[in-house]
Amino acid sequence: MQAAIKVMVVDDSAVVRQVVAGMLSATPGIVVIAAVADPLLAMERMKQQWPDVIVLDVEMPRMDGITFLRKIMSERPTPVVICSTLTEKGAKTTLEAMAAGAVAIVTKPKLGLKQFLVEASNDLVSTVKAAARANVRRLSPRAEGAAPLTAPVKHTADVILAPASGSPRAMAQTTERVIAIGTSTGGTQALEEVLTMLPRVSPGILIVQHMPEKFTAAFAARLDSICQIQVKEAETNDRIVPGRALIAPGGKHVLMKRSGAQYMVEVVDGPLVNRHRPSVDVMFRSVAKAAGVNALGIIMTGMGDDGAAGLLEMRNAGARTVAQDEESCVVFGMPKEAIKRGGVERIVPLGGVAQEIMKQL
Repeated sequence: MQAAIKVMVVDDSAVVRQVVAGMLSATPGIVVIAAVADPLLAMERMKQQWPDVIVLDVEMPRMDGITFLRKIMSERPTPVVICSTLTEKGAKTTLEAMAAGAVAIVTKPKLGLKQFLVEASNDLVSTVKAAARANVRRLSPRAEGAAPLTAPVKHTADVILAPASGSPRAMAQTTERVIAIGTSTGGTQALEEVLTMLPRVSPGILIVQHMPEKFTAAFAARLDSICQIQVKEAETNDRIVPGRALIAPGGKHVLMKRSGAQYMVEVVDGPLVNRHRPSVDVMFRSVAKAAGVNALGIIMTGMGDDGAAGLLEMRNAGARTVAQDEESCVVFGMPKEAIKRGGVERIVPLGGVAQEIMKQL
């Protein structure tokens, strides 16, 4: 019989501690070993029993969550889920926590907190369970993010974009190649490793990283500051050109369009697809239709199956397709499902992804 997941909740809000600890304790296979108000109290309890997962706030008295997280990751790497308020200011602070090695972000509103946490209980439980399986020893001290809590409805890409019918003219081969990358849990650290390896002259890239809406702009700006290529949050009519990577904004879907010989981005609203917005499946389908054989699709570390169907559509449209290997993934869910469905042509370690991109020049 599998041992229960031991969880510690560290948050200065008594409401958060009460609601989160209650919903997790009510879940078979999870036991909350402590719910404390700050990191110093947490460290005292951890001397008695070490948790499998820590649900951690960022701004707390006596010691902030980032300092506590860095201490944990240096002494005894443990999966940490950051529970942070969704604000522009908080995004930068939370990204620091992600850089210290956390595996997921759970966003909490300023108002209606108790109702939000109760309504999102299934997704919070899923996030904690995924964190317990995360291979945190593979996390380097870089940026990390995950999908926000979402409703349990699961749509397919059909609600945003119809599947391709016949052979679209976009499948005609051109000299310009485009790259589409989809990732989730563990993805922001993986993206940092890949994008910082690319030279200034590299193929144009469109990225979906599951991340809350207030966080993607800060994430893109951080990558732009450390990469040779330009990295920015995608906006409608942005061109996908060599030397630039565009990151789908949180809370929106992103589509690739073709205008003559140029590839463009369209940012659209719409329902959650595979419980995500942006959805990797939506992006991959649009790339299959717009670019066909001129594209390379890459699916990397992440929980769930978003992107698996879309990558198969890309491969069927003549695109090259690559998946990150299990050994280098924090969570192998998304690549594993894409491989299972037959959408993956090559499986490579994280360190080989940049080389696959440069082969497209």
